[in-house]
Amino acid sequence: MKLKSLLPWLCVLGLIIGLAWLYAASQKMEAELAALRQESQELQALRAEVEEAKTNRTQSESTELTRLRKDNEELLRLRNEVRQLRGDKQQLATQVQTAQAQAQGAQEQVQALRAAPPPPGAPGQPTAAALAALAARPGQPPGQPPPTAEQAQAIGCINNLRMIDGAKQQWALEKQKPAGALMTAADLAPYLRSNTVPVCPAGGVYTFNPVALMPICNIPGHAVPR
Repeated sequence: MKLKSLLPWLCVLGLIIGLAWLYAASQKMEAELAALRQESQELQALRAEVEEAKTNRTQSESTELTRLRKDNEELLRLRNEVRQLRGDKQQLATQVQTAQAQAQGAQEQVQALRAAPPPPGAPGQPTAAALAALAARPGQPPGQPPPTAEQAQAIGCINNLRMIDGAKQQWALEKQKPAGALMTAADLAPYLRSNTVPVCPAGGVYTFNPVALMPICNIPGHAVPR
């Protein structure tokens, strides 16, 4: 009788113990699930950080590569410009030397004519075309009469103007000046013989003019032909 009366209570006790075990197991499982969720969130955050770092690195590398390409293109362009400027400088230096040699020859002719009286029957005032031809050929052409003092002075002045223009172009090239830039005698002196700006043999006054314009003399007929 006692066993029969205790059996229901034993069943209830077993049921309570089972429910308690299930509850504890459920709580443990929920705790583990919460920990797994936390770890999953942390893992996702780490993956997002890694992806962002990869993206930033790729963008940085792309930007750096683009900058390096631009720098390389700029370097090549500057090298080409320097090469071209050197070629132009050498060409202008050759022109200046030629003009200086012509001016020196004309000045020697002027000095020789000043030392000797003009020959009888000398021709009158030369034309601009004749002066240009004489200036282009310093020295006496065969079969031609010697130039008068006025002709020699005009020739020397024209050669001086050409020499000054060559110095102007070389100055503008080295200093990177625009076509409308003005200069002084001190600017041109380093590009001329003896570091001195030549003067007109007839006492004329030179006007340098901007880079794009030929220098002029105030004496009529003392002009470089166009």
